[in-house]
Amino acid sequence: MDRKNFIRLSSLAALAASTRLASCMPDKKAAGTDIVVIGATPAGVMAAIAAARLGSSVILAEYHGHIGGMSTSGLGKSDIENKDAIAGLFKEFTSRIKQYYVDKYGETSENVVKCKGGYYYEPSVAEHVFNQMVGQEKNIQLLVSHQIEKVNVQGDTAQEVVLKDRVKNEMKTVKAKVFVDATYEGDVYALAGAAYALGREGRNDFHEEHAGKIFFDYNDKVILDGSTGEADKKLPACTYRLCLTDDPANSYVLKTAPEDYDRNKYTRYFDDLKEGRLAGPKVFREGHGYYQAHFNTMVRVFSFAEIPNRKYDVNINPRPLGFPFPEENGDYVEANWEQREKVFARHRNLVLGLLYFIQNDPEVPEAHRKLANQYHLCLDEFTDNNHFPWQLYVREARRLKGKYFLTENDVTLKKTGRNTIFPDSIIAGEFPIDSFPVSKEASPDKKVLEGYIGLLPISPYQIPYRILIPEKIKGVIVPVTASTSHVAYSTVRMEPLWMGLGQVAGTAAWMSIQENKSVGDVSVDALQGKLLEYRQILTYFNDLSVGDPAFQAVQFWGTKGFFDSYEASIQQPLNGKTWQEWHTKLLALMGTANRILPGTESATVSKKKFHDIVKQQLDNNHASFNGPENEMISRAEACQVYYDVYFKTKRIAI
Repeated sequence: MDRKNFIRLSSLAALAASTRLASCMPDKKAAGTDIVVIGATPAGVMAAIAAARLGSSVILAEYHGHIGGMSTSGLGKSDIENKDAIAGLFKEFTSRIKQYYVDKYGETSENVVKCKGGYYYEPSVAEHVFNQMVGQEKNIQLLVSHQIEKVNVQGDTAQEVVLKDRVKNEMKTVKAKVFVDATYEGDVYALAGAAYALGREGRNDFHEEHAGKIFFDYNDKVILDGSTGEADKKLPACTYRLCLTDDPANSYVLKTAPEDYDRNKYTRYFDDLKEGRLAGPKVFREGHGYYQAHFNTMVRVFSFAEIPNRKYDVNINPRPLGFPFPEENGDYVEANWEQREKVFARHRNLVLGLLYFIQNDPEVPEAHRKLANQYHLCLDEFTDNNHFPWQLYVREARRLKGKYFLTENDVTLKKTGRNTIFPDSIIAGEFPIDSFPVSKEASPDKKVLEGYIGLLPISPYQIPYRILIPEKIKGVIVPVTASTSHVAYSTVRMEPLWMGLGQVAGTAAWMSIQENKSVGDVSVDALQGKLLEYRQILTYFNDLSVGDPAFQAVQFWGTKGFFDSYEASIQQPLNGKTWQEWHTKLLALMGTANRILPGTESATVSKKKFHDIVKQQLDNNHASFNGPENEMISRAEACQVYYDVYFKTKRIAI
């Protein structure tokens, strides 16, 4: 979007906001707090908790009447391939989930097994845990059923937000020092006037192989004929994520079709059944909703992942050509809330209609209908919303144009070496690139819908702090709709990673207040150090655990280029060549001229020599090594010594 059109849209949004303000109750006197988090998504919840635990006062505001976003609205399995890649508050969340099932059902119970260490859960249990975590923080004030109406900006800095209480129909103006935009739509920074992207970049914009218009063979992972790579404004399809049960005693049965039901919206699935597109996958991946009994039946329009208590996290399978959801969300992102509610209703009816269709349509084979009728909405889930999820699955909306723009080239699969190393890395990502279809157009060979990039493998990658920071608007940080290309966003957009980014945002917001700086100008080294105290993973290694004594140091130096592969090899002796490389990088970071180290041609480095050099060149007060002359120093110990010296001499307070 060019600047002229963006300003026009922002002005229209402001005009709409002022018009709505006039029809509501008078604004209450402005309240004040340290930090306002808009959007109690998983990222928003973690941002609020991180800041509150550090001592900041936080207001957490949410449009819906519930918190937790998709994690409490049907997405009952954690989208994470490598459980060692994301830690921090996300790990606390999964630990609490597991403990809930242990406490309620016993450690050896079937439900504990099915929760898979806390990574799989019922929506109501996730909501219970989020409510518990928020409720335990005295510094958090939770405002549900509140929508953002306006952001007041003075100069280039956000100063306050105007919230509408949807129950009382009252306006509230809230002043804060930092605003966290944790919405799925990027509403806060858009209202503040920050630039953003919407739709798909072209292949040539950032030289991304999978950008723009694309037909992608999800089995063979190749680009198909008909792909042009041209940019457009299309977005991945929205759906709802159902929670279904096969327990008759807990079933809410759809007895009538939803409003606006039209069976013709679903009849293309018959071609999918006939042509084998409802068969099982070529490659099975645990937790991706593959049930052999569903293969080659109309039930395969859904993807089932089993969660505790005879329930299933049910996604809509994006691979059949009959998938009816693309192009149904084009009017959502920049719409007002009244219009968005209509989009919610349209998608709700489309999802319920699909379930009703496979359970009741006479053209669906009887055996398939019988199988489909084993599954129903859960009586004990979403009890105030007719047992249907309240959060629309918005897979992509606005994307910030921030201080760095993460692209496909930063996250690609590597045969050797690492992905892009960022000195300001604040978390690691690991999920494959996964974009739902953007169009109902099928590839020329009838294999796939346009825009679907199904689980394109990547290598673990670093995420720089700069993608959370708007280019020009100060006082706002963005953990969800961050500054990435469409392709890169398709790996970043997973809730476990967003929880980690929320923790980053909350920590950085607190730090900006402590340092009396804009949130975009905080000390990145100090931020990284604070995150490492909470066992955040900044750099992924195949051979480093969060419990390792050298974890913090190795993670930190991984962001500064000490390691060129995914192996830290921290127990190996430090050799002279590596020592010279590390020492050179350290001196550069400290603003000191490079010096040639003596004896760097040797295969190993003694502890005495290493500590003597540290004392001579870096820290006069560093303790000498008094052990055996020939005792070698490990890579782990060298990292730890450098870490301690760096933070001490740079006077970096954590």
